[in-house]
Amino acid sequence: MLELETIEGIGPKTKELMNKLGIHNCEELLNYYPYRYDIIKKSDVQNLNNGDRIIIDGIIEGQPTIIYINKSLKKIIFRINTKTNILNVTLYNRIYLYQDLKSGKEVTIIGKYDKLKNTVVAANIRFGLLPPGAKIEPIYYTTNGLSVKQLSKFIISFLHMDYDVINFVPHYLEERYNFLTKKEAIYNIHNPSDILRLKKARQRIKYEELFMYMLKINYLKAKIEDDEKAISRKIDYEKIDKFISRLPFSLTVDQERAVKEILGDLEAKKRMNRLLQGDVGSGKTIVAFISIYANFLAKYQSALMVPTEILARQHYEEALKIFEKTKMTIRLLTSSTSIKEKKEIYASLENGDIDLIIGTQSLIQEKIKYKKLGLVITDEQHRFGVNQRNIFKEKGNSPDVLSMSATPIPRTYALTIYGDTDVTSIKSKPSGRKEVITYFKKEKEITEVLELMKKEIDQGHQIYVVAPMIEDDDSEAIENVIDLKEKMNKAFGKIAKIGVIHGKLDNKEKTKVMSQFENRKINILISTTVIEVGVNVPNASMIVIFNANMFGLSTLHQLRGRVGRSDLQSYCILVARDSQERLRLLERTNDGFEISEYDFQTRGEGDLFGQRQSGEIGLVMANIRKDYKMLLKAKEDADEFIGTLFTFKTNPEYFPILNELQKIENLE
Repeated sequence: MLELETIEGIGPKTKELMNKLGIHNCEELLNYYPYRYDIIKKSDVQNLNNGDRIIIDGIIEGQPTIIYINKSLKKIIFRINTKTNILNVTLYNRIYLYQDLKSGKEVTIIGKYDKLKNTVVAANIRFGLLPPGAKIEPIYYTTNGLSVKQLSKFIISFLHMDYDVINFVPHYLEERYNFLTKKEAIYNIHNPSDILRLKKARQRIKYEELFMYMLKINYLKAKIEDDEKAISRKIDYEKIDKFISRLPFSLTVDQERAVKEILGDLEAKKRMNRLLQGDVGSGKTIVAFISIYANFLAKYQSALMVPTEILARQHYEEALKIFEKTKMTIRLLTSSTSIKEKKEIYASLENGDIDLIIGTQSLIQEKIKYKKLGLVITDEQHRFGVNQRNIFKEKGNSPDVLSMSATPIPRTYALTIYGDTDVTSIKSKPSGRKEVITYFKKEKEITEVLELMKKEIDQGHQIYVVAPMIEDDDSEAIENVIDLKEKMNKAFGKIAKIGVIHGKLDNKEKTKVMSQFENRKINILISTTVIEVGVNVPNASMIVIFNANMFGLSTLHQLRGRVGRSDLQSYCILVARDSQERLRLLERTNDGFEISEYDFQTRGEGDLFGQRQSGEIGLVMANIRKDYKMLLKAKEDADEFIGTLFTFKTNPEYFPILNELQKIENLE
């Protein structure tokens, strides 16, 4: 694709600004879509109310006047003739335009209409009259030094040059749906002539994104099912049954079913790619451990990768207890592991002396080699990118992959979003667990919140207090944590030990604070969402979440899952300034599937998968939730295309599609 400098007006400085927006060449410029459109259409002054937005054009009459209100506030006032009436215009703090506002000049004014004074307070002024009908103006995200007008000008300049686009929609599908060509669609997205043409253009681009997304998923599934290197094992059901019978609890019906499905995958000559999803506290970890034990009996190594060091250490300690009476060798590998110990672990993995390695992303470092890796388990899988999970394939001879998530995906969407994955759901909870009682409290009811907290402290129980993250600003979050610590010290300093944990602490500090909390040396732990994933302290019976309105429901539900992990009655208190219907939903239900369905319908897929995951799946204009019907149609078409793929392999029209699938295969 052509370099940006081929467009007139783009030099080194402008290119640098465009690079900041992620635009490095002309192809990326074409694919930099507007995030909204302004429709510029002349207003009917006769039907406007006081304070309405007005768009009007006309000819300046007489000489404008500058009025100096104070040092920082100045205004220009002038009149325009709109052919139907005379309007007064007030323009604040733009006296540099004075020389251009001459009598007889044609202008377009956008602003607020004051009906009583027959005046427009101008927010924007443009020279020239409006074209007949409506003008659609694309609005782009920009950066300091690069205006929307400049960016739009560069894009339109390129649209009039000779260029090619890569088309990912087969011609027979373009004809089936009467789509615009890709080139026509891109032109009309950046320079729409009318609303209908714009809608058709957006529909064409959305479909292409969804078609390629579903095609990649379906292709991956086909490759997984046809993997000649897939491992098949002999499963020793007798020893596994004995192992399960020695556990200090009985498996639920859902856990038993999950174990059966996973063991079936391990036994089959097909690479497992299964998502084990279950509500917080539903007992996914023991299902994973049983799978690891089956893999160990078949003489293969297992790797359990988790997103945080706290969770890795917790799983490690739990695994030591669960596998105490087996001959399994278990090690922990994180960024805090000493260099000497790391070298020893690397050697032991390579020669097969380690049966189970538990850790963070350290497990996929280039230097790590496994002798006989058979099973990879990623916990809280939505926190890892697809690329990170697939790196494991290079570490072993096509190992089986089990992903675990406590953020349930509504079944309807799981069938498409995880089309390359078999999905197992655990809905029932282990016996003896009580439902967490959730209360919503307004900020002005803080005294009641403190009274409820004191009640739990008096009973010897522990409490999590969560400070809000304000956007992605860690410094703000830390201030909130420190601010909350001061408030908690005032309320409970004499009767409770208060600790703090947040993302800016190093791993050693985090581990120390969590250890103190687990050993009941800290009664109240104030934290950011660093405690969201998997932390397990059975004596913690209450979690108080401040500014709860700043979190998605799925995140709040994850946080709520930090309590209710024993037979103690546990509580979750959501504190916010104002009542919200979505927060009240958490008072009514503990069902993560119901909550994720609601969150998906109201917030979209971003909250379920995280922003990185949404970006990874390559959707720029399409939205899985809003364009779900189109997604289903794209899925059908992708199935059809995959089914006849061999007939297309020599057709040059399909080379771009096949190249994209090849990239996925290499990645996978």
